Amino acid sequence: MRARSQTQVVVSPSAGRDYLLNASPDLRIQILSTPSLAPSRPSRHTPIAGILLTSADVDSVAGLLHLREFQTLEIYATQSVRQIVCEENRIFRVLERAKPPVAWHDVPLNTWLPLDTAELSTESELRRYRMVPLGSTYPDYVSEDLRRSLSPGEAVVGLVMAQGNKQFFFAPALPVFSDECKQWVESSDLCLVDGTFWSENELTSAGVGSKTAREIGHIPLSGAGGLLKEFDCASRCRRILIHINNTNPILDEDSPEYREVRDANWEIAYDGMSFEV
Repeated sequence: MRARSQTQVVVSPSAGRDYLLNASPDLRIQILSTPSLAPSRPSRHTPIAGILLTSADVDSVAGLLHLREFQTLEIYATQSVRQIVCEENRIFRVLERAKPPVAWHDVPLNTWLPLDTAELSTESELRRYRMVPLGSTYPDYVSEDLRRSLSPGEAVVGLVMAQGNKQFFFAPALPVFSDECKQWVESSDLCLVDGTFWSENELTSAGVGSKTAREIGHIPLSGAGGLLKEFDCASRCRRILIHINNTNPILDEDSPEYREVRDANWEIAYDGMSFEV
């Protein structure tokens, strides 16, 4: 079985300027195992120019703590996600220790923005991204008082990145599957999509939880309305499943579930994968 740590994706629009898509709890180990991301000495600065957050889930934001005191960071998120991280969790105030402190940017939904504002040449303007709404459920740890003030559409987003006629779609959490989401997947050259659970009752069947996949915010791969049923096997998009829970049988390459995923033209992510779009 191949090694798989928590999902972490790095996008490199230009040499020496990398953007993290979320910040996984395993980020420190992932940085140390990736020479191109290693901190320079004696400054401890890394090539990480910014982080784009798709939600306030622990798997998306815990790694920010590994970046404290490294350097000035640019963090891009919906206003609601920023409020959760900055106002609800005092521990993240350690990010303010950098000089100057971390800079947060509130990102509007469904708006194309340049990915790398430091290099606004004609070429870099083609590197653009947008956040598209995917779900309205916030993590359980968010207080009711704050939850009432947050926009439902900003809870969980997908990232669409484009340069010229090439497009990449990233959605590590997929609470619902809308026609708009399907269009983003099918119009992309590469997509990395939520493969957390194989079945709706996976956690209860394994005896490790009491909620269903959809109650936690993840469409299962199998069954009625499951992700595998929603796509044409002949789609041109290269499709990779990410954020796979350790209860998911597709991790066993000898299992029938693994074969069903592969027969449907999906790949299963593993540590060290790289893509060029």
